[in-house]
Amino acid sequence: MRFTRRKFLGVATAATFAATHPALAAKPLTIGFSQVGAESEWRTANTTSIKDAAKKAGVIMKFADAQQRQENQVKAIRSFIAQRVDIIAFSPVVESGWDTVLREAKAAKIPVILTDRGVKVADPSLYVTLLGSDFVEEGRRAARWLVEHAKKNPGRAYNIVELQGTVGSAPAIDRKAGFAEVIKGEPRLKMLRSQTGDFTRTKGKEVMEAFLKSEGKNITVLYAHNDDMAIGAIQAIEEAGIKPGKDILVISIDGVRGAFEAMLQGKLNVTVECNPLLGPQLMQAALAVKAGKPVPKRIVVNEGVFPAEVAAKEFPNRRY
Repeated sequence: MRFTRRKFLGVATAATFAATHPALAAKPLTIGFSQVGAESEWRTANTTSIKDAAKKAGVIMKFADAQQRQENQVKAIRSFIAQRVDIIAFSPVVESGWDTVLREAKAAKIPVILTDRGVKVADPSLYVTLLGSDFVEEGRRAARWLVEHAKKNPGRAYNIVELQGTVGSAPAIDRKAGFAEVIKGEPRLKMLRSQTGDFTRTKGKEVMEAFLKSEGKNITVLYAHNDDMAIGAIQAIEEAGIKPGKDILVISIDGVRGAFEAMLQGKLNVTVECNPLLGPQLMQAALAVKAGKPVPKRIVVNEGVFPAEVAAKEFPNRRY
């Protein structure tokens, strides 16, 4: 009899707590998140930020690694729909080809949040918001740094090779467009070659080797769409007996610790920041969407430009 009474009191206490603390007693938010992959330092930091923020916010996270394949992301999104998650979030591998699966999510009344990268869809209502960087502006910032450098060095030739990101991806398309927009009116800045390095260090090295074989010492500037490709390319430049950061200026995007280490060694000239620590903002947006609160269609993160001369001062502050 004593055990039964205690059990009753325990249930009564729990019921009273739930009634007086509805927010705490409510079912936790469940997010299905599909990540591009783990192709770079940036992506690894992005994944860690999202997982850590979900844990801190008490959010249940169902995570899927697409290994840089769109078909894997489509499967993951359909799996999230079948599991009836509260929110679907994903960083799309490429921009196009999402209409069908996003219509399926909308039909299931599951809101979709895009992180880091955007999509091109016929119906913009298929996603609630895009949280991430302005990739076009990142390309512009990289080019503006080069334009200013050229003004200070009037006798130097600026023959550029470009390592693009994954073909069809938003950052590759936009970073190329932003850079091209700025250098268009600069006759001293000439684009020699442009090819994808797929955002990976290995491919960046491989493509840079091909650039050096075809263009040789004509190359005076490397513009890489991310730091990992730049670091791979730096290895290729050094193996060719050329000095990166001096004979060939190296410009890249992301602002990861590896880029700062390369700047401290005099091998990289500037990195344009692309902040991967989107986790807290994603949780904030997801909770707002679930609560029915208005969310901006575009949420842009604040970022900077870090030339080599500030690398030593900034390096201790880098969290990724």
